[in-house]
This record gives sequence, C-alpha cells and structure tokens, in this order.
Amino acid sequence: MRHRLGYGLAASLVLAASLSAPGWAAVVDVRAGDGSLAAAITEASDGDKLRLSPGVHAGGVSIDKSIELEGSAGAIVDGGGLGHVLLVTAPDVAIRNLTIRNSGISLAEQHAGVFVEPSGHRALVEGNRIEHNLIGIYFSGPEDAVARGNTIVGRNDLRMNERGNGVHLWNTPGSKVIDNDVQYGRDGIFVTTSRENEFRDNRFRDLRFGIHYMYTNDSAVIGNLSEGNHAGFALMFSQDLDVRGNVSRGDRDHGVLLNYANTSRFEENLVEDGGEKCVFIYNSNKNAFAGNWFEGCEIGIHFTAGSERNEITRNAFVGNQTQVKYVGSRWLDWSSDGVGNYWSDNPAFDLDRNGTADAAYRPNDVVDQVLWRYPAAKLLISSPIIQILRWAQSAFPAVYPGGVIDSAPLMGIPRPGTGVAE
Repeated sequence: MRHRLGYGLAASLVLAASLSAPGWAAVVDVRAGDGSLAAAITEASDGDKLRLSPGVHAGGVSIDKSIELEGSAGAIVDGGGLGHVLLVTAPDVAIRNLTIRNSGISLAEQHAGVFVEPSGHRALVEGNRIEHNLIGIYFSGPEDAVARGNTIVGRNDLRMNERGNGVHLWNTPGSKVIDNDVQYGRDGIFVTTSRENEFRDNRFRDLRFGIHYMYTNDSAVIGNLSEGNHAGFALMFSQDLDVRGNVSRGDRDHGVLLNYANTSRFEENLVEDGGEKCVFIYNSNKNAFAGNWFEGCEIGIHFTAGSERNEITRNAFVGNQTQVKYVGSRWLDWSSDGVGNYWSDNPAFDLDRNGTADAAYRPNDVVDQVLWRYPAAKLLISSPIIQILRWAQSAFPAVYPGGVIDSAPLMGIPRPGTGVAE
C-alpha cells in the first residue's frame, strides 16, 4: 500500500509513522514476484522508500529515481543470470539489507550485482549479501559513493581470469569501501583512474589480490585484512597513498607489491606467514616505510629496478629466509637520524643499552650476491670456496660490492597492534 501526506492535520498524524523521510516521501511495500519491483520503481517519486517483502524479486531493473531500496529479512533480488541485477542511474540512491544475486557473466559488459553509473552520485550500498555475481559492486564514475558492511561472495566456478572483482571502481572521486567481507572472484577491490578514495576495515580471502590499485592518487588503505590470497596489496602507478594498519596473512606470492608507486607512506602494516616475498618494491620512489612488521617469508623485502630515495626505518624483519634481496652496486643506508630497523638474525650487542646495536648490520653479503646472480652456485654452498669467500668479506670489508646497510639497527620494536616489542 502507498501512503502520502494529506492536507489535514489529522491525516498528517495518522500517516507520520509510515514516513521514512521529511517532505513528501512515502514508504511502499513491494511484494515478491516478477515485475513487481520494476513497477514499484516506475511509480515511485524521489525520496520514497521501497520496502521489499521476503521472497524472490526479479532483477534486471534500473533505479532512475533518488529512492531507497530496503529488504525485509529474506528479501532477494535475482538477476536470472542476465545483465546487471540492479542498475543505478540516479543520484542519492540507497540499497540496504538485500540478497542480490545472479548477474550475467560478460566481462566485456561488466555485469554486476549493483552497477552505479556516472550519474549515481552519493550512492549507498550497505548491509547486503551480494553473491554469485560476476562483479559484486561497480562504481563507474559517480562521486562520493559508499559500499559499506556488505558480504560479497563472488564466482569460484570460473577460471581466475574469467572472474570479476568484489568491488570495482573507475573514476569515482571521494568514494569509500568500508567494512566489507569479500571472498572469491578476482580481486577484492580493484580501482583505476581515480582519486581521494578510502578503503578501510575490509576483509579479503580466496582471491588474486586483496586490494589492487592502478592510477589512483591521494587515497587511503587502512586497517584491511588480506588472508590466503595470491597477494595482499598490489599498488601500481599511483602516488600519495596512506597505507596504514593493514594485515597480510598467509598470502602466497606477496604481502605488499609496489610497481611505480611513489611518494606514499606505509606505516604499522603487518605481513606474516607469507610465501615468496613479504614486500616487493619495483621502480618505486620516495616512499616512507615505518613501524611495519615483515615475518615468515622466503624474502623479507625485495628491492629492485631503480627504486630510489625510499626511507626504511623502524621496521621489523623477523624470521625471513632472506631478510633483504637487493642486487645493485650502490650502498643504501636503511637508517635515518640514528634510527634503523630490527633484524631477528642480527647477533648484535647493545653495551650502552640505548636500544641500538653497537655495530652496523648488513643483511646481504657477497655470497648472497653470487647466489642471486647464479642460482646454480647453491650446489657449492658447503664447499671450501664459499667458506673462504665468507672469511674474506669479514676480514676485508672493502670486498663488499654495495647493497643494504643498517648503520643503526634496533634491538627491538613493537609488533603492530600489540605494543609488545620483539
């Protein structure tokens, strides 16, 4: 039944309880069934709330008015495997508390559970279960859109390169993705050609990348959890990012991957129980790493391809098979103003008890350099020639070919989120 304000005071009092917004807004109960949701949208006015009853509502509908869709418990919008389930073309649309499922599977047409066009400014997609869609939510050009508190379960019946992303953003300034749980699909969040975005307190698992950045600047990645993915946080061709308080746990290839990511800050992030590399820095410049914890990877940090003027201090490198891989002829000092990093394999003394080791630490030596360049030399790792080489570099430091040095290594550092030092 549809309610609107009347002209008399008595009518206003009777109807007040059913109004969800000031002015002429109305609450409309929409029964389940084919065509009923589309018909209700056609009849609605800006500001109305459509309250979907339990049951299956046919999707494939366009929301071209500034209205709110809210589901009662058990309300489902089903796209039937064709196109977008919900297409938003109007500003100030809110979609809440629904199960949204079964979009089409065309990557060329970017089929999504919720697709928001450039005109859909300030769209709010909140508290929904979005499942078995190619793309969960797609913000394609609107400003200040928000995806918050959704559970997004993508397709795992397709090959990885045939799947879509949990939340996909393109050219959507000011948009935010907050407190969502994303599983399956390709990437948890993929963003390209955007700015001033915020991705906070999301959880990602069983994906390629947890968060994947391309050409997106002046944005924040804060407090997210990536667990059991191929890579946690892949940040590429972007600058001026605030990457803080994130966790990568058990990600197979990389915890954090930087490719031409510049002038950004990485603070209080935790990478643990990783696979190949906790951090891979490729062709990325003028970044600052502080207070991060990198533990249990084959390589703690791989630093390569002309990356310059990066400041790396107050970080912990704990129990990695190789703490640092850097192949180059320059010396890089990973300390600043008398503060370096903590290295779990540094057998150092601190006789003056100032929290800093009494001698510099070199995470790489000549043997490391030889093995990286010529992997077959691992067959000689226990041979006399390797022992002579290690003795020579300790007796004659000038034989070091360049690499990373920490001139002020720390004796301990707090683990992010605990305040307890190693």
